Amino acid sequence: MTLALIDYGAGNLHSVENALRAAGCNDLTVTADPDVVANADRIVLPGVGAFGACAAALRGVDGMVEAMDLRVRQQGKPFLGVCVGMQLMADTGEEMGTHGGLGWIAGRVRRLEPGTMDAKVPHMGWNDVVPARPHPLIEAGEAYFLHSFAFEGADILATTDHAGPVTAAIGRDTMFGVQFHPEKSQNYGLALLERFLAWAP
Repeated sequence: MTLALIDYGAGNLHSVENALRAAGCNDLTVTADPDVVANADRIVLPGVGAFGACAAALRGVDGMVEAMDLRVRQQGKPFLGVCVGMQLMADTGEEMGTHGGLGWIAGRVRRLEPGTMDAKVPHMGWNDVVPARPHPLIEAGEAYFLHSFAFEGADILATTDHAGPVTAAIGRDTMFGVQFHPEKSQNYGLALLERFLAWAP
């Protein structure tokens, strides 16, 4: 089982790579090569930073979006988006202007506007993950979050509470994304990555 961890200059690659290896992934390639992605059995898209900058960086790798679309949406290989990597699955993001995402999951990424003054932005630290409906990759637990923007739209698999519900995970078909950081979420995150590596949708 080969896994492509996409390197487009916008992810915490070292930590995500270490976590995937700790979860049991032995055949992992950190890559900016669309051909590697187009032949991988599983694909992981990390992401740290602003939505627009990450979207531009991903599109700046010639052929990468096309390779992802071919392997995930057309050929049905499992995909995991992490943090901004999850947000990029949306139609649009509204951080510093409106920017186009991959359009894989209908929705938009908007600035967090908690309903109470004591709920700070960014949403940072440990918080509950509450499944919205059954999915083989999501279990109730606690994970580590760090974000100022959140997904609003369809196919929400789990939420967390930050003075109101905030999307924690989205997905459909073979596509799955989490707003939290599995690589920083200790046992909960490691167990989620183990489930992703064994997932046969």
